Amino acid sequence: MWKKTQDRNPDDFWREYEEKTGEKILAHALGLYISGWDEFDRNGWNDIWGLIIISSGGFRFHHFPQQNWLRALSMFDDSGKSREKIIFIPKEKIVSAKLQTETRWWAKLLTASPPVLTVQCRDDTDNEKQLRLKVEFGFKELAGKLDELNLVQDKAATAAPNRDACSTGAII
Repeated sequence: MWKKTQDRNPDDFWREYEEKTGEKILAHALGLYISGWDEFDRNGWNDIWGLIIISSGGFRFHHFPQQNWLRALSMFDDSGKSREKIIFIPKEKIVSAKLQTETRWWAKLLTASPPVLTVQCRDDTDNEKQLRLKVEFGFKELAGKLDELNLVQDKAATAAPNRDACSTGAII
């Protein structure tokens, strides 16, 4: 089964993803969830990897189930990290999106700090919330689409993290 998915063409994956969601994929990257989504924060699902996706319908973070040899040995692992999870924020609920990169030369030299994407959105009660993700691979493509969609406010900002949770959207 592993070989079958490894031999799969990435273009086929994205075509199937567009068919499944009914939305055009504009940009995608690989990232790490930091904070800002109620259910993830409540269940301790931080530091999980997933795809960061900008589509014609909004913003997604998609975590796929993972299985490794250590987890397979532990039959009592009930952390929920091996389940598929999707965060979706509809385009009309997004207030802004910022891709923050480290600008201090000495910090770049001493630490490996990937850009942080902060998506500010409105929940169903019109409160503003923030979702934060580290963007490990594909941040240039993501930044280009954010610029194109006029969602970037300040790429070089180094704002302090906000741990509010965005409750708009769906988790599967």
